[in-house]
Amino acid sequence: MTTAPAPRTTAALAARRQKTGAALQRVHDAIARLRREKAQVSVAAVARRADVSRTFLYDNPDARAAIASAMTEAGERRSGMLVEEDDERGATWRERALNAEDALKAAHAEIRTQRTSIGELLGQIRDLETEWTEAAIQRITTENTSLKQRVRQLTADNRHLDERLQAVRSNLRFQDRRIADLEARLAEPGAGAGAGT
Repeated sequence: MTTAPAPRTTAALAARRQKTGAALQRVHDAIARLRREKAQVSVAAVARRADVSRTFLYDNPDARAAIASAMTEAGERRSGMLVEEDDERGATWRERALNAEDALKAAHAEIRTQRTSIGELLGQIRDLETEWTEAAIQRITTENTSLKQRVRQLTADNRHLDERLQAVRSNLRFQDRRIADLEARLAEPGAGAGAGT
């Protein structure tokens, strides 16, 4: 056996270890970036970010363990966030339910108050209706009808008297003009002498 190939093999193994170590470092960096960005950790996402093959991730036990650990942690974190969201949703629904219940109680109280007021008003109407007998209502209706007829008659009489007043005023103006004409004739000096002869 020759000893010459051993240094080349050692160098190749060292280079391979170094390349694997650099790839593992890129895998850890990619996982850290995905966590910071709160992105989903998966084999495909880590392979893209770390610029390694999926085969490397499946074959290398350290890379496989890091991804499995990150995926488990992300799953637990996601489960915790879902539980928190469910709790928040439950709290808002409870709050809404309590608010709706309070509003419903207030509405029922208002309805009771309104019904009480309506009942009292209906009672007052019935009381007013019982004070008037059928004969009293008939008498008031008859009186109302006769008063309306009397108003119509007085309106017609008023209109007739208005027309007569207008006629009398017109006659009066005519008579005033005739008297003024006669007074003017009497006042003329020649009119009196002519009338005497």
